[in-house]
Amino acid sequence: MAKHEVVALYLSLALGGAFCHSSVTAAPDPASTSISQNALPAPEKAISDVAQPGQVSINDATAEQLSAVMNGVGLKKAQAIVSYREQYGPFSAIQQLSEVPGIGNALIERNAGRLKL
Repeated sequence: MAKHEVVALYLSLALGGAFCHSSVTAAPDPASTSISQNALPAPEKAISDVAQPGQVSINDATAEQLSAVMNGVGLKKAQAIVSYREQYGPFSAIQQLSEVPGIGNALIERNAGRLKL
């Protein structure tokens, strides 16, 4: 693959798939043609909504969103997080989740990459 094709590929991946491989102006490699024909554009989102894939905001997410993203957190624990947030205000640090009953440090560490403020 030529250097400019690799750069275009990285750019398209970095932008969340907004650009398809077929947008590259160089002649496509016959082996990669099927990939570019099957590529789907990413759903449109506001720039402020864009986060790391699979991340959820512990200050904004619903209990359903938290339970869907967090490993080892069902709807009951997710509702406890939302209740704590409603009672005490927004979290100032992800580690503050340990103050929520049923949420321990191991659970926070396991989900650290999935969480944001």
